[in-house]
Amino acid sequence: MYRQGTPPARTGTYPDGMDNRSEVRDFLMSRRARVSPELAGLPSGVHRRVPGLRRSEVAALAGVSVEYYAKLERGSIAGASGSVLEAISRALQLDDTERAHLLDLARAADGIPTSGRPRRRPTRQSGSRPSLQWALEAITEGVAFVRNSQQDILAMNALGRAFYSPVIGDGGRTPNLARFQFLDPASRDFYPDWDMFAEMCVAIMRAEAGRDPHDRGLQDLVGELSTQSATFRALWGAHNVRTHGTGTKRFTHPVVGELVLAYEELSVTAEPGMVLMVYTAEPGSPSAERLRLLASWARTEELHREGEQV
Repeated sequence: MYRQGTPPARTGTYPDGMDNRSEVRDFLMSRRARVSPELAGLPSGVHRRVPGLRRSEVAALAGVSVEYYAKLERGSIAGASGSVLEAISRALQLDDTERAHLLDLARAADGIPTSGRPRRRPTRQSGSRPSLQWALEAITEGVAFVRNSQQDILAMNALGRAFYSPVIGDGGRTPNLARFQFLDPASRDFYPDWDMFAEMCVAIMRAEAGRDPHDRGLQDLVGELSTQSATFRALWGAHNVRTHGTGTKRFTHPVVGELVLAYEELSVTAEPGMVLMVYTAEPGSPSAERLRLLASWARTEELHREGEQV
């Protein structure tokens, strides 16, 4: 399903996976460029040579010296106080996710794990715990799966396996939502709102990278996708961040057609970094009927496989 070739050289999210100064610099500069003087309640003036606000204007709005803000924007965020970061967030009009991302970057620069404790990185085996699989299989009328920060699908229920059959492919490797999104042409059929899905995928990965700059697997994935997808490279460079949370998405499944599904994201507290995603359809809707048809198709396919093995 995915394009194969020589593994790309490591490009990483941060140099050596440790120093996040360039990430801090690029994030602050991109947020500053986005805020116009009018949005900040400042006179626009003439002969402005930079998009958005000047450094001096951000410093004035945040109540810090120009020299200190310039130091922060150069990436030297280690040691910045919570009150200063909050003031910078207000001056740059960051939303809740962007504010959390800035705080994550500051914690990473200070060497403090986001959770206050070292994170165990989920592995393939993390998703194979019997009790986790039992919990997933207990969800029978919705798509349920567990993914890690690297967008690997580690476990799923029966309906999830049927739903994500285009992503799973021949089962030769762990299904990965980001690789499918950017490297598999089938994603453009599966995701009718492909551009929205692409932006969401990259923004979620950006937020994950800010939370854990030492995640070597995520760095490798970013390097791979940056090498092979110009779209991913451009979106990654935009420095947008978001959380998944809840919402509605549209899919086109090759077996049952269009599905409009609501989603909820839940943390798996026993495995920091892993999340449980559940997709459900509005009761009585066409999508609910199509999910039932998909479940019936999945059971039929399973019976056929069992018959072939006998």
